[in-house]
Amino acid sequence: MNASLLAVLNDAERLLVAQTERAELTALDEDAAIDLEARIRRARNKYVGQYRRAASARVVEHSGRGTARPENKRAAMKTEAFEEALARVSRRVATLARQAAAALRAERLAAARAARHGHAPGTRPAEPGVGRKGPSVTGEPSGDHALRSPRTEKQRAGTLASGARRQAKRDSR
Repeated sequence: MNASLLAVLNDAERLLVAQTERAELTALDEDAAIDLEARIRRARNKYVGQYRRAASARVVEHSGRGTARPENKRAAMKTEAFEEALARVSRRVATLARQAAAALRAERLAAARAARHGHAPGTRPAEPGVGRKGPSVTGEPSGDHALRSPRTEKQRAGTLASGARRQAKRDSR
């Protein structure tokens, strides 16, 4: 970060901005990074508000925001420092969120595959015929691929009903 921006900050603010350095951010988990992002966003919003209020108060005396800006340079520099820090933390939060989403997606896909093959997620399927009771697994398709699923039964019933209606219409002539 620019040394002139850091020089404007007080000690507490400098410590807050120092927590956004690369080494410190890599040590944070997703929740801690989100908390840090919220603290930095609050600080940035504080100085944005101060800057705008001070600038709007000086507009009447200077006849414009542009001419009132130089007197409000300190708040603008603090805002800029926190904006840069917020950008760094937000990138880290986004990276951690993408990683968490990918891990969750992989976990859900594994659970879905395990459920489809008939065993609990995280366990290995049993050897065929070992420790199982009941009929052995056949090679018949399951789910939507089955010949007799609820979906195909409904289609079959609808086809029979429409054929019966057509025949009844013919017979009534």
